[in-house]
Amino acid sequence: MSSSETPRGPVDSSRVPRYAGPATFARLPRLDEVGRADVAVVGVPFDSGVSYRPGARFGGNAIREASRLLRPYNPAQDASPFALAQVADGGDIAVNPFNINEAVETVEAAADDLLGTGARLMTLGGDHTIALPLLRSVAKKHGPVALLHFDAHLDTWDTYFGAEYTHGTPFRRAVEEGILDTSALSHVGTRGPLYGKQDLTDDEKMGFGIVTSADVYRRGADEVADQLRQRIGDRPLYISIDIDCLDPAHAPGTGTPEAGGMTSRELLEILRGLASCNLVSADVVEVAPAYDHAEITSVAASHTAYELTTIMSRQIAEARAK
Repeated sequence: MSSSETPRGPVDSSRVPRYAGPATFARLPRLDEVGRADVAVVGVPFDSGVSYRPGARFGGNAIREASRLLRPYNPAQDASPFALAQVADGGDIAVNPFNINEAVETVEAAADDLLGTGARLMTLGGDHTIALPLLRSVAKKHGPVALLHFDAHLDTWDTYFGAEYTHGTPFRRAVEEGILDTSALSHVGTRGPLYGKQDLTDDEKMGFGIVTSADVYRRGADEVADQLRQRIGDRPLYISIDIDCLDPAHAPGTGTPEAGGMTSRELLEILRGLASCNLVSADVVEVAPAYDHAEITSVAASHTAYELTTIMSRQIAEARAK
């Protein structure tokens, strides 16, 4: 389709029950059915970089299944994201589960191809290792980007067992490679024990600010969102969300859970407060459905991706209207 054509939206749930048919994200068309997309939702079924519980390779499809109940109008943002821009499910990026370096290269190349079409990416992980190649690709297009990293953990450690590419190292590598704007980096939702105080010192030297889950609890979502907006400014922004930023009560299905996390309501409200930021792409990672029950984690992740997609669709529509 051309950019002037009316976007093709989800399957009509008044004609086809939500539990029937292919499980694309939000029951949207596949990318090959529409030809091009303004926002491409893609999965990366990869979890070879995890340090504790595996299973995030099944996260993307679990999020898609949970997204069947998403509806086309988002009242919190007063927007119909799938009518404002063409959003399509681009399927999965097939990566080598036995070779992390090759997998990282494959994700970067696939992201390059998708971004090269003019699409923004909404990526469903997969473990957090995949954030590095995604950031590499986004930085090729936009230059060093601002980063909001929602996570229980810092993910700025150096190596695990001598391995440079793991789910705990992507943002140290990204800083080292110069693909992040170090004046606009923030962790949100961090908590729990660390290896030592030096972890925080190293993280601060890289340029990261920290908003802990306790900060969100004490100060509230609106104040936190305002602080983050001021730090980001009008820079191109990438948002990376490890679902373990949520408390295990709200996201039990993840590989490295930590007590004392944010609620799903707090996460969604903070994201809605970032609607004016220049969001160029995003990911939601670390959903491990084997540890989930009643789809609690995948439902939270699907709504998180929905809010991010809405922000991108609104911005695309606003840019075209100028």
